[in-house]
Amino acid sequence: MKYDFTSIMDRHGKDSIAVDCQDNPAFRKFELKEGFDIIPMWVADMNFPTVPTIPQAIIERASHPAYGYFRPTDAYYNGIIEWQKDRHGVEGIKPENIGYENGVLGGVATVLSVLCSKGDKVLVQKPTYVGFTGVLTNNGYNIIHSGMYKDENNIWRIDYEDMEKKIVEEHIHMAIFCSPHNPTGRVWEREEIEKYMDICRRHDVYVISDEIWSDLIMPGYKHIPTQSISEDAKMRTVAMYAPSKTFNLAGLIGSYHIVYNQWLNDRMLKESSLGHYNSMNVLSMHALIGAYTKEGREWVDELCEVLNGNIEFAVNYINEHFKGVKVARPQGTYMLYLDCAEWCREHGKTVDDLLDTAYSYGVIYQDGRNFKIPDTIRMNLALPLSRVQEAFARLDRYVFNAE
Repeated sequence: MKYDFTSIMDRHGKDSIAVDCQDNPAFRKFELKEGFDIIPMWVADMNFPTVPTIPQAIIERASHPAYGYFRPTDAYYNGIIEWQKDRHGVEGIKPENIGYENGVLGGVATVLSVLCSKGDKVLVQKPTYVGFTGVLTNNGYNIIHSGMYKDENNIWRIDYEDMEKKIVEEHIHMAIFCSPHNPTGRVWEREEIEKYMDICRRHDVYVISDEIWSDLIMPGYKHIPTQSISEDAKMRTVAMYAPSKTFNLAGLIGSYHIVYNQWLNDRMLKESSLGHYNSMNVLSMHALIGAYTKEGREWVDELCEVLNGNIEFAVNYINEHFKGVKVARPQGTYMLYLDCAEWCREHGKTVDDLLDTAYSYGVIYQDGRNFKIPDTIRMNLALPLSRVQEAFARLDRYVFNAE
């Protein structure tokens, strides 16, 4: 491969909560056994060096010793427009359709403030990304969950009947759609999105479509932008994107929305301006410009190959070695969502036991119960394959098959 996805980066002391979690007072307490290092498989950032054009762009801009007020450049908007056209086949985006967000969740909060009243009910699928839970509850909205299910082929599906029933009975006019879905990794097919958006059309439900994972799609699947489904979907949907998941830029801050509905766009811009918080960082802007390049496209293509290999190894290992643990192969993202209910029941253990034991041997994965499904674990596979293999060897020997 052209790019480095095998070197093990030392991120300690480099502003990384992923590996410095022992020093984080908000993190679960654990004692690491002697002779073991931390393998970070929890928070959703990557343990790969990003595409070289990003630090090059940042360094070039930072070398000029003035960092005063600025406006987003044509290169910023053109980068987004060309990226969306090339990666997702979206035509006709104009700079005025693009709005900056400090983060996807900040953008969600802005949309909710524009379209909802405090106490309103908002529909989300379950399992539910923990960030949605936080932004909704912290801002005074009520979450209505519509449960997803796994079909006979072990593929996560939307329960449309339950979704429509909840919308009608709970008088819902706002929904959050996660595409690709976090934490299950589903990449929705066009027919699935059409059905979802048709229900929203018939019941006048506005949609926030979180598409932050849309560049990390495994071979054989394709991301379909929610706004591309129909003219109605285009006008009732706020789509959220960011280079942060794709290029590991979360610490730089910088997301963006795409909105075609002019009335909604105007209200969002006004709402986000009121708190004077939603301001772009000049280095973040240049990071996006450095990411959305020809080299960035090549790097993402290689990254997806690596992630697909990691997923294949992990899913096969679980199916072959971790009896009682169930997993659906993700079609996008680099996260696994493990159903450990049967294993816990057969071994008289809890998810807390799975967390504490794994942590003591350095495998730091995430409590999946935060995503509203009991007895689950969420696991990040965006590491060099050697690290993934070492993590599973530890889980095999010390956790799931410990004597």
